[in-house]
Amino acid sequence: MTTSGVANFDMDLSEVIEDAFERAGSELRTGYDMRTARRSLNIMFADWANRGINMWTIEQGSFTLTQGLNTYALPVDTVDLLEHVIRTNANSTSNQSDLTITRISVSTYATLPNKLTQARPIQVMIQRNSGQTSATTLALSGAVTATATTITLDSVIGLAAAGYIKVDSEIIYYGYIVGNVLTACSRGQANTTAATHTTGTAVYVSNPPAISVWPTPDGSQTYTFVYWRLRRNQNAGDGSDTMDVPFRFIPCVAAGLAYYLALKIPNGMERLQVLKMQYDEAWQLAQDEDREKASVRFVPRQMFLG
Repeated sequence: MTTSGVANFDMDLSEVIEDAFERAGSELRTGYDMRTARRSLNIMFADWANRGINMWTIEQGSFTLTQGLNTYALPVDTVDLLEHVIRTNANSTSNQSDLTITRISVSTYATLPNKLTQARPIQVMIQRNSGQTSATTLALSGAVTATATTITLDSVIGLAAAGYIKVDSEIIYYGYIVGNVLTACSRGQANTTAATHTTGTAVYVSNPPAISVWPTPDGSQTYTFVYWRLRRNQNAGDGSDTMDVPFRFIPCVAAGLAYYLALKIPNGMERLQVLKMQYDEAWQLAQDEDREKASVRFVPRQMFLG
């Protein structure tokens, strides 16, 4: 006998939903069935972010630090940072150095007496913000060029003393407010592009995940913050898309969606306990395989108190 010779099995969203309905003792019949299944699948993907590290959602990124600026936005779909270093000579092909930067808590960062001290950053505080944008009644009171570092608004009511705003598609960080003027603005944050904006354009409050480094970068050399982040799972899609999960998680997706659908199907309660057990087992098998397999070495830290 000959084998197929291919190893590209995958399932699009509609096939997964059909299988899940069958497991739950029902059938996919209407457009609403598809919509409620997509909603359950997105809720399940959100739950997966709380269950552990999904290895396929780890991505590397970097950005150049600016002298005198200590806060930087991350991509809005960032869940958390797993690793990070300060890289010097980032453009060099032979003399590149990655230096340790230690993660600290909000409480530790808050106790730093002078957050504007400039030197090579050695500590980083990660702000795990929601990434959402909130509507306001604020607007630009003058045109803004792509290089402007001050932005005048018709009002600053409701804005934090320092933070992020979104104008058109650009996210902007401002350092402080003087009157109705946002000053010390850093343009094109969170992978957006600095652009011109016209008078009267609506201004929104943005809340992207971000980092704050200490000390504030100095100008002695160029520092690049290199990180490995855990991003959100992509949405389920419109029904014809391939899901943002590796093939080895397909059994877990089907089992989990069947369990979620059984909670909503009238006769699904009869199978609920079995479906829950199948989902938990499928998740555990997939999660046990989806892990870092490199060896780990623990070295105790020695401290001497005088």
